[in-house]
Amino acid sequence: MRSVVTSEDAHHSEYTADADKRREWITSFTGSAGQAVISKTAAYLIVDSRYWLQAEQELDENWVLIRVGMPSGPRNWVDWISDRVYESRVGVDARMISNETATQLYPLLQAKRSKLVYPSQNLIDLIWEGKPTRSKNKIYVQPIEYTGDNHIGKDASKKFYQVREWIKNLAPSGTSPSKNPPSPSQQHVGTLVTNLACIAYVLNLRGDDVPYNPVFVAYLYIGLDRAILFIEQEKVEHPVRQYLQNLNVEIRDYNNIWSFLRMREWGDGKVIISPQTSYAISLMLTHYRYTVAPSIIEEMKSVKNEVEIQGLKRAYLRDGACFVQFLAWLDEKMSKGFQITEWEAAWRLTEFRSKTKNYMGLAYENISAAGPNAALPHYNPLKSSSSIIDRETPYLNDSGGQYRDGTCDTTRTVHFGRPTPEQSEAYTRVLQGHIAIDSAIFPKGTTGVQLDVLARKNLWQDGMNYLHGTGHGVGSFLNVHEGLHGFSSDVPLTRGHVLTNEPGYYKANEFGMRIESVLVVRDVRTRNTDPEQSFLGFERLTCVPIQTRMVLEHMLTKEEKEWLREHNRACLNALEGLLRDDKRALKWLRREAERGIGVAPAPGGVIIDWD
Repeated sequence: MRSVVTSEDAHHSEYTADADKRREWITSFTGSAGQAVISKTAAYLIVDSRYWLQAEQELDENWVLIRVGMPSGPRNWVDWISDRVYESRVGVDARMISNETATQLYPLLQAKRSKLVYPSQNLIDLIWEGKPTRSKNKIYVQPIEYTGDNHIGKDASKKFYQVREWIKNLAPSGTSPSKNPPSPSQQHVGTLVTNLACIAYVLNLRGDDVPYNPVFVAYLYIGLDRAILFIEQEKVEHPVRQYLQNLNVEIRDYNNIWSFLRMREWGDGKVIISPQTSYAISLMLTHYRYTVAPSIIEEMKSVKNEVEIQGLKRAYLRDGACFVQFLAWLDEKMSKGFQITEWEAAWRLTEFRSKTKNYMGLAYENISAAGPNAALPHYNPLKSSSSIIDRETPYLNDSGGQYRDGTCDTTRTVHFGRPTPEQSEAYTRVLQGHIAIDSAIFPKGTTGVQLDVLARKNLWQDGMNYLHGTGHGVGSFLNVHEGLHGFSSDVPLTRGHVLTNEPGYYKANEFGMRIESVLVVRDVRTRNTDPEQSFLGFERLTCVPIQTRMVLEHMLTKEEKEWLREHNRACLNALEGLLRDDKRALKWLRREAERGIGVAPAPGGVIIDWD
């Protein structure tokens, strides 16, 4: 028998509470994605390209690293395990595998005379001594001033109405065009929401159960005439209880979800679940009682209304001011010869953010990386072992704050010495890809994956690439990774989508670089727009200067040079007022907006550093 330990929790969250980090506990691998497969004689960790180098460093001799996602190898852990079993049993906690993954794996195993089995208890929980306890933090209302008023955005009652209309309009299951109306058992009568961000969004509530994500552990059933929130009762104080009562939402204990499903309290009809719903719920319902369909709530929360967009703009201005304060501080320390560790740099940036209006915590763990560590896209420094930031290699910081009015995600890469030609060429190519995405104008209906080549084209010309996605959706005081849209997705980009633009380049064991800003999709008026065809483009939310020291000016087009100058001038104009009381940050900001591009040779071979 082989046991699979996934990274997910029962709600299939990307980021999980400490009590759900079972795969991390058994492997010591701290990346957010990956699967452990354990047999009587061997143990394997399966990760994609984002984590190959990190896993090599963190695994001990008991583990075999399996790299997936290469063109010539298995695409994912499902491919890998199904290719290596015969007359075997594959055990997994049914709560920790999604309906989508289980239904993919089942026929592959069946063809090998193998099958999935579901232990009655999670095997890791049985041996995990000192397992962290679950959060008891209170939930709270996200006010209408951040979610949008009745004219511009949606309060929770309007969101419920939209979900219920979707339930009514989804075609009855198992019917074919005929004169016979569908039977009651074929009609859809409700949806079970298991995704924590979707629950928080549709209720306009937030919590603090999962690090970096303002969500709470719960299930939510939305029927045509009732709604039930399954949550630990002590998390719901009287004001929130009254708020939910006004929405006609019943509150039940978290574990009561299983008796609700077993008793089929909704009566006749089918319940809609998303593909990411845990297979344990599917097994409880049986396939006669549910329909699998992408959740309308994912689509709803991915398209931001104008109140949410304006909130994000304000959040990115404040977060950008913090980033500038940090870079100015770090630049001064480096110029004076101080030894600053990656961990100390990350801590200092967090300190700047923590003093900012509406700050609620970090949006994700700081990625603060120098030298070879920057070649690990998801590297997080430890206080005890982080490296000193040097003057020979680029320093990369990827971080962001959570604010009541927005979730931030920004990456800048800077150099404190004289970059090598190789570093400058790679950085310039990354910058060109970043500019190409930022400047793109495209017809309505274009998908993110159709634009992805713009970010990679210049890198490909020099035989370079990066193995992570070019960008992902971002929440509005929710998860930093959100929605089905992005530059790796075939979902059409829509006005109001918010997503990152983050091309990079990583040379293993030497250096890494990435430039990331967040964009919102907007309508664009073009000179020759056909009335029958509308066009879209991007408005940039991030407001942090892009260092020009590593840029090779001769590689840029006239338009790219002007874009870079205008970008940094726009940052100066937007942030100057916020930094008037910080002379060091203001001086640094003005310098970055006015300095030339690169390190320029002067007559006689002298090198001029524009600083």
